Amino acid sequence: MTGRRRWSTEEILDTAAELLRTGDAESFSVRKLAAALGTDSSSLYRHFRNKTELLRAVADQILLAAMDGYRPEGDWKQRITALALRLREAFGEQPQLSAIWGRYGSGGTGSRLVMEEVLQALRAAGLPDQEIPGCYHRIVVLLAALISSEAGISTLAPEEYEQGMEQFRVAVLGADPERFPALAHFARDIRPLGADRRAALEEILAAQLADIEARIP
Repeated sequence: MTGRRRWSTEEILDTAAELLRTGDAESFSVRKLAAALGTDSSSLYRHFRNKTELLRAVADQILLAAMDGYRPEGDWKQRITALALRLREAFGEQPQLSAIWGRYGSGGTGSRLVMEEVLQALRAAGLPDQEIPGCYHRIVVLLAALISSEAGISTLAPEEYEQGMEQFRVAVLGADPERFPALAHFARDIRPLGADRRAALEEILAAQLADIEARIP
């Protein structure tokens, strides 16, 4: 009698990532993953203690892939910007997984590589040591939020996106000036949430880095 195949950790994570590309963290389950692998849940619990630990490992695989071949170049701001764009590209190819990164922080190797590079860049900026942890935290929270938000828009079907744009135009351009005077005043200049996300990420990050630069003695 032939025993069941033993799946490696990497094979389990690859299959989990594939399931998450077509679903989300809420609908994902260890049972579904086991079914996709043709095994039972108990065999997967030898690798991961629970669903959360598994999701963290999946997110870390994306970070690890994003950091593969990365070499710091330029000044500290260029390094952080290049890292941010690299992470955006990695999660842009797998948008469903970006929310998992933002929700399930990881302490894996990929996460540590990202943390190390941001901290090294901030240290290279000349910030006092006591300022660095706070600046680091604001940067990674900002990146996780912006990348997750941008990736979420990319998962919309074209007709869903256009429907949202039309609802925005009706809601904003048709705003009652007596009830929403400021909105009515700026209506023609307000952009919808899904517009120009790529440019917005770089602009917001640049503003954050400029704020940090102002703190350098």
